[in-house]
Amino acid sequence: MNRHRLPLTLCLSLVALFALKVPGAGFWGPILMLGGLVFLHEGGHFLAAKYMGMPVEVFSLGFGPRLFGFKWRETDVRLSALPLGGYVKLAGFNPEDPGADDPYGFLQQPFGKRMLFYSGGILANLATSLILFTAVRADQARIIKAEPRPGSAMVVDQVAKGMPADVAGLQPGDELRRVGHILFPSGRWEDAVAYIKTHPAQPIAVEVLREGKLLSFSVTPTNENGVGRVGVGSLPMSYDFQRRPLQMGDLLTGGRIAIEDSWHMSGQVFGFLKKLVTFQARSAEVSGPIGIIKAGSRAAKSGWQEFLIMCGAISLQLGILNALPIPALDGGHMALLVFEKLRRKDLTIELKEKILTGGFLLLASLMALVIVMDVLKLRK
Repeated sequence: MNRHRLPLTLCLSLVALFALKVPGAGFWGPILMLGGLVFLHEGGHFLAAKYMGMPVEVFSLGFGPRLFGFKWRETDVRLSALPLGGYVKLAGFNPEDPGADDPYGFLQQPFGKRMLFYSGGILANLATSLILFTAVRADQARIIKAEPRPGSAMVVDQVAKGMPADVAGLQPGDELRRVGHILFPSGRWEDAVAYIKTHPAQPIAVEVLREGKLLSFSVTPTNENGVGRVGVGSLPMSYDFQRRPLQMGDLLTGGRIAIEDSWHMSGQVFGFLKKLVTFQARSAEVSGPIGIIKAGSRAAKSGWQEFLIMCGAISLQLGILNALPIPALDGGHMALLVFEKLRRKDLTIELKEKILTGGFLLLASLMALVIVMDVLKLRK
């Protein structure tokens, strides 16, 4: 088993079983998201190893005792007992253990091939994001008409800062259950708007579903020339779409928008990392495994497009974060390789052990911290 490698897919999975019991988190959404991302990330390392001509002894989803699997050539493809990520083990050698034997010559491979092995998971993450974004955007390009589905649940889309809805505590993502005497999802948003407009400066009872909990608020609309306003926008959670047949141009359009989406999201990730290292990030902005799993579950309930966008976004973030030059991540191994290349001399095994162990302990500590923060958020 990998001794010092701590891929972020493993970090995301550390509390998967616990998160499945958290209010607002379903079952199949997190399972599909985590299992799929683990498989694709480790699949990138597997393909890189095969390209190098290195025999792969084990390709495992999960850690611990082998539950079942099958033999594919020399590789034992298995599902293991602990659903905590996955790993790829080269035959007779663990490249994350500097002191291991190397019977098939991994350390004698050219610099470029070894870099490819460590970057395989990262490249798989980035390719996954582009493919998922392209599929969704290409399908959206086919839409010629969209109508709210009758009886669809209504979700708060926007909350104007400083307006009554914001002051009362409503948040984007809240699922409306009641506005005055109008009940959802059977009621219509247009009727709720009309009710708010005719009750300026009068408290209105509002109920929403937030992360599986029913919350009640009292919202008093402003009085603007006799018309009440609360500063909230709502959208139906599901639509009925009319689509035309798929055309080649849709794929090209989807690919172009997918690249734009990836570029924009990457900028957001790097912007957040900058805030994080300069201690400007707020605790509410930091989500660990529980928060991410819950978000994936909600996306799965909203529809396949929302779910694929969520998976693509998380895969993109995994690729970026896993590329950081932090020991014990893939990027850390790549940074060591580059340093040795520039130095024209390998570091000692003892020094590598200390560097990788230090990186492992740092990441484990950070992951424990964000998990604690996630748990504390659940209690609020």
